[in-house]
Amino acid sequence: MRLNDWQRELEAYLLGSDPTANPALRASLLGSSALSAEQGLAIYHNAYRARLLEALRGDYPAVHGWLGDAEFDALAGAYIAAHPSQHFSLRWLGAGLADFIDAYLVPAQAAPLGELARLEWAFGLAFDAAEADALSLEQMADLPAEDWPNLQVRLLPSVQWQLCRYNSLALWRANKAQDAFPGSLALEQPQVCLIWRQGLISQYRSLQPDEAEALHGMAVAGWNFAELCVQLSELGDNAPLQAATWLRQWLCDGLLQRYGG
Repeated sequence: MRLNDWQRELEAYLLGSDPTANPALRASLLGSSALSAEQGLAIYHNAYRARLLEALRGDYPAVHGWLGDAEFDALAGAYIAAHPSQHFSLRWLGAGLADFIDAYLVPAQAAPLGELARLEWAFGLAFDAAEADALSLEQMADLPAEDWPNLQVRLLPSVQWQLCRYNSLALWRANKAQDAFPGSLALEQPQVCLIWRQGLISQYRSLQPDEAEALHGMAVAGWNFAELCVQLSELGDNAPLQAATWLRQWLCDGLLQRYGG
């Protein structure tokens, strides 16, 4: 058997669900008095799958904690079978788990569990995101008054925008604190949760609907500061003050970078 053929045979064996290797692969290996070739291959097969499962448990501790070992392992096994690892790094193995949950479970179960999975994945994305310099209060203080109306900003790469319809954040916090899980509940009103990184620390906070709309408009939809004030015109003369207050909060949080001129 040529080397590249042998490598393909070994890869197919490791990715398959059957721990028994085909005769050609077994015949290509030598065992020992302590461990046969069949036993060694089975150990390698099980160890590979165990490492995949370990990676998913590490990326989704709250989902794991909520489901328990047996149910999580069944979910993870089905996911791995449907989505074999395609990347040299296991960091990206679980990228599609939330979407898989949506199709794998009945909607009543999938909706809250999938949302929790997306929330956990967002924390990982925020932590791994590329570095970028946040726009600071000091830089804003140096901005000439005539430049304020045309000011445009964008979210930093680490900022993740998650819309929560369930108490997923409470479930995530309970797992983080190793407390008992609260029951899964639908929120009276959907809530935006922002997740980002400052230094090596993940940060998060929930936004009220009016602040979420303002931040999305300015940092995602492309409003400049003058357009933000127009959107707040129902506040009358207080519109610029509210816009400036929110902008200051976003700067203190370290969410924004300057965009354009």
